[in-house]
Amino acid sequence: MQSITILGATGSIGVSTLDVLARHPERYAVFALSAHSKVEELAAQCERFRPVRAVVGSAAAAQQLSALLRAKGLRTEVDYGEAALCAIASDPAVHAVMAAIVGAAGLAPALAAARAGKKVLLANKEALVMSGQLFIDAAAQNGAVLLPIDSEHNAIFQCLPRGYGRTPGAAGVAKIVLTASGGPFLTRAVETLDSVTPEQACKHPNWVMGRKISVDSATMMNKGLEVIEAHWLFGAPAEQIEVLIHPQSVIHSMVSYVDGSVLAQLGNPDMRTPIAHALAYPERIASGVAPLDLARIATLQFERPDFARFPCLALAFDALRAGGTAPALLNAANEVAVQAFLDLRIGFRQIDRVVRHVIDTVAHGAADSIAAVMEQDALARGAAEAYIGAGPAR
Repeated sequence: MQSITILGATGSIGVSTLDVLARHPERYAVFALSAHSKVEELAAQCERFRPVRAVVGSAAAAQQLSALLRAKGLRTEVDYGEAALCAIASDPAVHAVMAAIVGAAGLAPALAAARAGKKVLLANKEALVMSGQLFIDAAAQNGAVLLPIDSEHNAIFQCLPRGYGRTPGAAGVAKIVLTASGGPFLTRAVETLDSVTPEQACKHPNWVMGRKISVDSATMMNKGLEVIEAHWLFGAPAEQIEVLIHPQSVIHSMVSYVDGSVLAQLGNPDMRTPIAHALAYPERIASGVAPLDLARIATLQFERPDFARFPCLALAFDALRAGGTAPALLNAANEVAVQAFLDLRIGFRQIDRVVRHVIDTVAHGAADSIAAVMEQDALARGAAEAYIGAGPAR
């Protein structure tokens, strides 16, 4: 029986993880669940899965959750804040941690899990984007097992040889190919993108995701962050990472080898597949996902991304090549810009302009400590807010 902590339990990844766990009660028990502010949803999850601990984002939310749980007769211990998140990620009773808190807020607890030597199911790509080598070193030095949950990185992981050691050359890897759906605006006229609404940007054609990651998919910043994450997970330089648009989202990613072979992982677009793979690795368990019917799909399409349509993807490649804290600046500026778009403070095509401004104006540093990374994160957020407040040209 494995004991699981889910960081971000009420988000789409957290809900899918609980769905998989519920299918295998003989294998898994829930130790802890966290949510930022969705108290009623978290209370319902606690009622069903009976975790030992639950963590929320504020004292007020903790008070509300405690009252709801007491009314249900539950004894789940309630806490709040970053320290509590780190505690449930590193508790000695925990075997595996699903790190699914969106954005920079997920870095500290994911890093705590790595430092505690846990099996880390990494759905929070920002943790690696921001901290890079620091996170990889923490996992290696403490015996943590790092398993990617993003469908693309999980696909690549499955296509690499067992025991792959972040050395593409030694494994005969020529290129890592990340596939991308292209999001909701793949064929929309570029000149009309200024007028798109948050509702339109969040309407992904294939995947059901949260609002922030849905906007990132529409700008393809999500794929850009995945490029940086792939660099750290698999040790491949920017020149060995390619993005290919594949609207059907059936091939989740590919690995091209020096002998001409290309290995791909295919499946229906459902996050329960990579979640089940990582939970049971190196075994396989049922995920609840329907079998792939290639005859029904019939056609698989591919095209190269247009950087004029998706400038955020180009910015991410630039940040990866720049190194240091440039990826942390990119991520922080994007988080601020996306929230401003969702709040109707800026237009859709201003997102990349905000990010570019921050990358161009905030001095990059060395990503040699978490303190340095978080300092750069704060500087980038301040610069992004100032630029937005000054009213950048639409």
